[in-house]
Amino acid sequence: MIGVYFVGAGPGDPDLITVRGLRLLEHADVLIYTGSLVNRELVDRSQALVKLDSHGMKLGEIVDVMVRHVRSGDSVVRLHSGDPSLYGAIIEQMQALETAGVTFQVIPGVSSMFAAAAALGIQLTLGGVADTVIVTRPAGATLEEDEIEALSLHRATLVIFLGTEHLEEVCAKVRCPPDTPAAVVYHASWPDQKVLRGTVEDIAAKARAAGIERTALLVIGGVLDPENQGHRRSALYS
Repeated sequence: MIGVYFVGAGPGDPDLITVRGLRLLEHADVLIYTGSLVNRELVDRSQALVKLDSHGMKLGEIVDVMVRHVRSGDSVVRLHSGDPSLYGAIIEQMQALETAGVTFQVIPGVSSMFAAAAALGIQLTLGGVADTVIVTRPAGATLEEDEIEALSLHRATLVIFLGTEHLEEVCAKVRCPPDTPAAVVYHASWPDQKVLRGTVEDIAAKARAAGIERTALLVIGGVLDPENQGHRRSALYS
């Protein structure tokens, strides 16, 4: 019997959670979520008798709550924004649960990078333009050194998480031409979503002018070109 379910909440729109994730959420006895990242509508859909906002809690405190409730016979859902496998910080929780003898399972979610692509009306991979997607993040408080400069040399779509506070530094690091298409998507799929298009040279200034300082994704690459020059028609339609 599974003790804890790590459920991907999706990018923000409460209807973008998976069917299985929603079923688990609705019927959980205990729901643990991060209030600053998860849509409150999803929290309200749960019938859990215990709903705990983990914002500001330490790892040990969160794990102790999960272990205690599982040992009391409760079903526990740990709700993570987007998909838990992308910057979800679930490994430490799973290792601690394993040490405590508590079983768990991960339920995938819709990542904000896919919601951003939908908002932009693009394919992240496009034949003849970019057949590779690189997902990364810039250096910051929890990462001493990044690989953005080297990664930007690839003919790929670059998706940068956790970099809104560092847009200027990121755009200065990338080695693709300054007129390479770039976009910033703030709060992808949320009601206050903002979509900005530009180039590597001007996208940071456009984002700041729009008041975007956090919770946004940066996308860089030729797939953002509305004319998609060099696009190779998919074999599905040949």
